[in-house]
Amino acid sequence: MRLVKIGIASVNTTVGAFQQNTDRALEMARKMAAEDVTLGVFPEQVIAGYPAEDLVQWQGFIDHQWPELERFAKQTAAHATVYIVGVAVAHQGVRLNCAAVVAGGRVLGLVPKEKLPTYNVFYEGRTFGHGQPGMAETHRGVPLGDYLFQFDFGVVAPEVCEDIWSADGPMRRRAYSGGELVVNLSASPFRLGFWDTRRELLATRASDHQVTIAYANAVGSNDGLIFDGGGFINQNGRPVLETPRFQEGYTTAVVDLDRTLRLRTENTTWRVDRESWVTSGGQKVPTVDCTQLKTKRDTLAYPVPAHRSFFLPAPDTRRPARVALCEDILDALALGVGDYFEKTRAFKLFGIALSGGRDSLLTLLIAHRYAKRARPENPGSLIQAFYMPSPYSSQQTRDAAETIARELGVAFQVVSIEEAFEREKAAAQQMLGDTKLTPITEQNIQARIRAQRMWNWSNSCGGLFLQTGNMSEKSVGYTTIGGDLMGALAVIANVPKTVVMYLLDYLQETTGYEGIRKVLAKPAGPELAHDQVGEEELMPFPILDACFYLHAGEKLTPSEMRTALTAMFPEVEAARLGGYVDRFVKLFQQSIYKWVQAPLSLHIGNLDLDRERALQLPVVTGSAWLRDA
Repeated sequence: MRLVKIGIASVNTTVGAFQQNTDRALEMARKMAAEDVTLGVFPEQVIAGYPAEDLVQWQGFIDHQWPELERFAKQTAAHATVYIVGVAVAHQGVRLNCAAVVAGGRVLGLVPKEKLPTYNVFYEGRTFGHGQPGMAETHRGVPLGDYLFQFDFGVVAPEVCEDIWSADGPMRRRAYSGGELVVNLSASPFRLGFWDTRRELLATRASDHQVTIAYANAVGSNDGLIFDGGGFINQNGRPVLETPRFQEGYTTAVVDLDRTLRLRTENTTWRVDRESWVTSGGQKVPTVDCTQLKTKRDTLAYPVPAHRSFFLPAPDTRRPARVALCEDILDALALGVGDYFEKTRAFKLFGIALSGGRDSLLTLLIAHRYAKRARPENPGSLIQAFYMPSPYSSQQTRDAAETIARELGVAFQVVSIEEAFEREKAAAQQMLGDTKLTPITEQNIQARIRAQRMWNWSNSCGGLFLQTGNMSEKSVGYTTIGGDLMGALAVIANVPKTVVMYLLDYLQETTGYEGIRKVLAKPAGPELAHDQVGEEELMPFPILDACFYLHAGEKLTPSEMRTALTAMFPEVEAARLGGYVDRFVKLFQQSIYKWVQAPLSLHIGNLDLDRERALQLPVVTGSAWLRDA
């Protein structure tokens, strides 16, 4: 048996906080060594933080990383543990995103990332250079390139994040060249449902290439990207370990690498494929000999199932689908809010304009979820809520807002905007002269007064002004520039309205808060005019969200959308559905100029309204292409 104890670390880094990030990694490395971990795996770019984006173009940003990598090596020199650490280097005019192999006080090698994602939220092709098959160079006296590393316990094949997502990635040639233990350093953002996708992908890769895979993912949030952490060990297609998510730390497991080699000998398909690769001229990946370093493995025990059966299934600990969906979204958004609050170091507390409606309620509950972790003895002390009634505000919404604030222990103030509203209407009318003030202008005046007051409060007390709008209404411009579109951080700007309501139903059931029940008892509406109901002014929210998904996500034209919606909502007459489609597309195209001005938003899916991250649409565009050909 060749028993190897692997430690999978999730480190919450801050971009550019080199010393702090390295200190966090070192703390885990010391604990791993104390537990006789053979191989410790850290996430992608753990020294610099991820994503660094265009900071990579600053030479100083790159230059600060190598001394920290050397410090990591020096301070772990006495450890009988091998570490794989994410770092960026500048080599001959090119920036490379690397996995650094560290042991015995030295950096033993650097393996650059080959596949650079430049889609959705990623821009790596803009800043980094590609590693290449057969690359064999030297950086600061250290091997840099396409290498394997032979240790006394086996052959390690380092790679970085996206390399594992390509069927044409480096894993195939490295496995055929003798790699047994593939170590993948990742910074893979949270996306709804993606956890299962990662698990399935790793199982497929480990099975296809007959290797053991150790996968470490970053945790925490930088700007709007949320990393859920979590890592995996999978041996030749069999799951060995899944680490906790949404929390910093490390988890260990023992594998027998002799099993990986034995399964190769049994798998005739793998052997035949390797033979074909060799005979067709496949370029063997060279191996760096590191066997002079001795790891400590004599204390390791054979990895037996916790339930002590190789034949019976382990207890099923999976959460129901509804619980998993809601808790993942809430955990991700709370992590995003909390890390933005802490890492910017600019704020002392949160501020929320609480309307008594669904969106601001969910935003409050997310902020409070973080506050319970950060200040468990008095979470409400981190939050200040304001209710700013106008002539159209109802007693029902005021009561709902006051109730939930009281239940959460959150400071709550009522600050009327009625006088300011009348003054601003008069001033606007004076500017217009004979032109009559429109009803929509009157609505927007209210929203802008509230936003201005929140900014004034924020400026004076160091409060983080949370924007509370949802993705569905944002997509059709059902929001006010300078008003409810504004804030320092948009918490639920990428959460569809139907999901907002789904989450509140779940939270009402699980917490029993009376304030949630009171909010849900009233139809959703902005209360900027008499008897406003959002679905009456727009369309039913399930249809609105379907329109958004089909048009912005699936990239369907209006005629295609009508076909899809007819199948989805057969109970709605076709002419009405067609009207909804036409209305949605018109509003969506006309509202791009609005949502590109929105504040930084938290990302939880592949379909986000964020021009800098996900959906890059021109503001100025014709609409003729939307008509049927």
